[in-house]
Amino acid sequence: LFRSLVVEEEPRERLTVDIKSLLKPGEKPFTQRCRLFVGNLPADMTEDDFRKLFSKYGQPSEVFINRDRGFGFIRLESRTLAEVAKGELDGTILSGRPLRIRFATHGAALAVKNLSPVVSNELLEEAFSMFGPVERAVVIVDDRGRATGRGFVEFAAKPPARKALDRCSEGALLLTTIPRPVIVEPMEQFDDEDGLQEKFIVKTQQYHKEREEPPRFAQPGTFEFEYSSRWKALDEMEKQQREQVERNMREGKEKLEADMDAAKQEHHLMLMRQDLMRRQEELRRLEELRNHELQKRRQFQMRHEEEYRRREEEMMRQREEEEMRRQGFKPNFMDPREQEMRMGDMGPRGAINMGDAYSPAVAASQGPPPMMGMNMINRPAVPGTAMGPVPSMGSEGAVNLGVASIGAAVIPDDGTVQNDKFPQGVPSQMDSPMGSRAGSEAPQPPVSGGSVVASGPSGFDRGNQEGDFEGAKRRRY
Repeated sequence: LFRSLVVEEEPRERLTVDIKSLLKPGEKPFTQRCRLFVGNLPADMTEDDFRKLFSKYGQPSEVFINRDRGFGFIRLESRTLAEVAKGELDGTILSGRPLRIRFATHGAALAVKNLSPVVSNELLEEAFSMFGPVERAVVIVDDRGRATGRGFVEFAAKPPARKALDRCSEGALLLTTIPRPVIVEPMEQFDDEDGLQEKFIVKTQQYHKEREEPPRFAQPGTFEFEYSSRWKALDEMEKQQREQVERNMREGKEKLEADMDAAKQEHHLMLMRQDLMRRQEELRRLEELRNHELQKRRQFQMRHEEEYRRREEEMMRQREEEEMRRQGFKPNFMDPREQEMRMGDMGPRGAINMGDAYSPAVAASQGPPPMMGMNMINRPAVPGTAMGPVPSMGSEGAVNLGVASIGAAVIPDDGTVQNDKFPQGVPSQMDSPMGSRAGSEAPQPPVSGGSVVASGPSGFDRGNQEGDFEGAKRRRY
C-alpha cells in the first residue's frame, strides 16, 4: 500500500505526494541521514505529541525525547522527507518557544583516505560490509569527476564503525591487487547546508564590539592595512608549505609505487622459482617412485620365473619317477655330494677304481687293475696246478672274474675270500698288501710265461690252510 503525504499549501487546496517517489534510486530507507535533531522543546511535550508533530511526514522508526534538557530525535523514511519536515517545522513557535531542527550528527561515519583511482562507491561499500551493515559509501571526486583519493563510509550503528576503525588501524586493509592500504579516521561532522544563522548567534559583548563597523576594504598605509597584509602573508606561507608538503608527498608516493612495482616483479620471479623447484622436486620424487616400482616389478618377475623353473624341474622329476616306476626300477636318488664322490671313484670307462695310496690304480692300457687287494702284476707264478685261463678284461675295462677260472667267489661279512677251490680261505701269501707293508710293496720278479698264475712263491701252498688271512674288506661308497 502506498502511503501519502499531505502538505497544506492553502486553506482550500491540498497537495498529495507519493512517499515512494521521494526515495532516490539506490537510497536505503530509515538511514542515519534521515535522522533529525529537535531542540528547544517545551517541558510538557510528551512522546505522543512529538509523534503527532511529525505524523504527516510518514511513520517514523525512531522517537526519543529528553524532557529535562528539552530535545529529542526522530528518524523518518527518506532524506527528502526529513528535509521537507526540517524546512517546514524549523522555527515554529510551540508553547511560546521556537523549535530548532537540524540534521543529527552521524556518529557511525568514517573518513577514508589513500584510495586508488579504480575504487568506486560499490567496491568501497563491499569492502566495509565485512564489519557490519553499511548505509552509504561515497568516493569523493572533483568538479571533473576524477577521484580525489578520499571518501567516507556511513554504518548503520556505532559498534561496526568502531570495529572497522580498530581493525584498519591495527592492520592493513587492501582494496585492490596493489598493496596500498586504506587509511581510516573518524569523520569530522560539518553542517554545510544551513550554516550559522543570525538568529542563532548569542549576542555577547564581543559580538556588539566587533559588529560596530560594517564590511569594508582596508585603506593602504593604515594600521588595518598593515596587519591585514601580515595575515595574508601568513596565509600565503601556509599555502606554500601545504603545496610543498603535497609535492613531497606526491613524489614519495610515486617513488613508493615504482619500488612497489619492482618488488612485485621480483616477488613474482621468486614465486616462479619456488614453483619450478617444487615441480622439479615432485618430478624427482615421482622418478624415484617409478624406479622403485620398476625394481619391485623386476624382483617379482625374477621370483616368478624362479618359481616357474622350480615347478618345471619338479614336474620333470615326477615324470622321471613315474617312468622308472613303470619300467620296474626303484628310483634311488642320491645326495649330490655322494653322487660326485662316486663319479670321482669311477675309472675312465666307468669301472670302479680299486686303487689306493699304496696301490694306485692303473690305466686301462697298463693292464687289469688288482683284484680285491691282490697285486697280480710282477708276481712270480704260483706253483701247482694252473688255476685256469687268465681272466679276461671286460669291454668296459673291468676284470671279468668268470666261474670257469677260479669259481664263484663268496665274500662273507668278515671279509674272508672263499670259493670252491679254497674252502678254507685264501692263503696268507694272497693277503692284501695293506695289512703287512709299511711303505710301498717290495718289487716282484716279472711273470714268466703266458699264464699269470703258472707258478707262485714257495709259500703259496694249498696245504697251508691254517695261515692267518685277513680278507680285504670292500669299500662302501
